[in-house]
Amino acid sequence: MGGVERTVFDGETAENSDGVAEFYSAVGKMIKYFRERAGITQRELGRLTGYSEDQIGAMERGVRTARIEFLEMADDLLNAGGLLRLIADDVMKAKVRMSERHPAFSKAFTSEEAKALEVHEYSMFAIPGLLQTASHARALYEMRRPWLSTEQIDKWVAARLGRQEILAKWPMPSMSWVVDESVLRRPLGGWDTHQEQLRHLLKVAEIRGLELQIMPLAKEQNAGMGGPFTLLTPPGRPQIAYVEIQHVNRLITDPEEVRKMAARYGTLRAQALDMGESLALIELILGER
Repeated sequence: MGGVERTVFDGETAENSDGVAEFYSAVGKMIKYFRERAGITQRELGRLTGYSEDQIGAMERGVRTARIEFLEMADDLLNAGGLLRLIADDVMKAKVRMSERHPAFSKAFTSEEAKALEVHEYSMFAIPGLLQTASHARALYEMRRPWLSTEQIDKWVAARLGRQEILAKWPMPSMSWVVDESVLRRPLGGWDTHQEQLRHLLKVAEIRGLELQIMPLAKEQNAGMGGPFTLLTPPGRPQIAYVEIQHVNRLITDPEEVRKMAARYGTLRAQALDMGESLALIELILGER
């Protein structure tokens, strides 16, 4: 299928896209126009491009952004005369603008996270955002390259801390984290900042209903070597997944792919230390300094 990733949406939901909703809507209308002119149904176009019927419908409504590869294939399949290929560059520019404003997480993801019934995350590079202290989050942004302005750092730190309001919700979502031990041993921001962060993890772990597990470095089996990911369960809808690397994010909705990631997370929890052992390890690392 030409390398198309059939399991992801690339970009923001239109309702959260800060002024580009109309542009995404226009792109969707163009796709629909050429599809109907070609006499092809949404299901048929999805089958030809590697997407589901629902995904095609979401793109045509402007709810989701069309990926560049999709626009290029659709241009050929629908005989669009190069027009869909032509706007692909503008779609990419819109996504870049969104990425520059929200580099650490997509607004589509944070919108889903805020109302999720379940949040489960595997992290192998950093302290999960919902568990970060203000000092730790600031240190992460201050070491970003290219350099960020103080004003931008302040804005992003506030946004990250704002996400943590989910920890005070009632009823609280079912939440768990599996964090690689290497994350606990990397003193980002200096020892004082790192010590505060580790103590914060111990404090958060006292909240009833939250589960924190550590994947030990000595473990010979680790099902998460493919990278970090988050699983969310929205109200009344199937579970979805989210992945991010190098500030490029993907919100995954394909049921089969999400099922595989959920199974992988279950294996990770079985491989990791239990919660009591995990907290003991954090305390051990604190005492090593």
